[in-house]
Amino acid sequence: MRLAAQGLTVRHGRHEALRDVRVGFDTGWTAVVGPNGAGKSTLLRALAGLCAPHAGQVLLDGRPLVELTPRERGRRLAWLAQHGDAAGDLTARDVVALGRLPHTGLFSTPGLADEAAIDEAMQATGCAAWAGRRLASLSGGERQRVLLARALAVQAPVVLLDEPTTHLDPPQQVAVVRLLRELSRDRSVVTVLHDLPLALQAQRLLVLDQGRVAAEGASGDPAVHRALQTVFGDALQIRQLEGTWVAVPRVD
Repeated sequence: MRLAAQGLTVRHGRHEALRDVRVGFDTGWTAVVGPNGAGKSTLLRALAGLCAPHAGQVLLDGRPLVELTPRERGRRLAWLAQHGDAAGDLTARDVVALGRLPHTGLFSTPGLADEAAIDEAMQATGCAAWAGRRLASLSGGERQRVLLARALAVQAPVVLLDEPTTHLDPPQQVAVVRLLRELSRDRSVVTVLHDLPLALQAQRLLVLDQGRVAAEGASGDPAVHRALQTVFGDALQIRQLEGTWVAVPRVD
């Protein structure tokens, strides 16, 4: 499954949020990074088909995304919004079950495969223990794990996650990173992340700045590191620590 943007331009009023973005996503985990207002969330929404481009197009396996029916798109693209929400009266399990709607439809009863997908997603995100609790009763971090489970329950070959580690404490952030690595073995995972130390754990980085691609490549690519330092105004430096890349604030 390959997702690609070809000459993608998106405007919000007179402001160009994305400008002629050309990028492809194959199997693996890509972290989209950049300063505030760089166009990261807009790119993810455009890739999900949630905002119409003013120029260019999104292709899924060589087919324009706009040609897919909503149900086809729902089965092949899983989506988590930056400020995801669901009705507070639903239980955590009910919310996760919404991820199966592209497969079951609105009025069908979930089958054994659907129930298994829900169970697997809740176990993977560590939220099975509160399956029967109302969403409104959960903390921000607990809600985030439920919403992430909803996206995983789709079992789509392309997973688009906007700030999946929001509200999570460090142990849970690490758990999500491990989960993303596992998922990316056989699907395309694209995440927007503000937390650079977490983003640097991805196989690939896409650096955006002012709506354009500033750099893309492996997380250990020196050219990507230089681009990161540049777009953040040299406020950080990238170093290797015990075999992993970390972003260190430059305060001197």
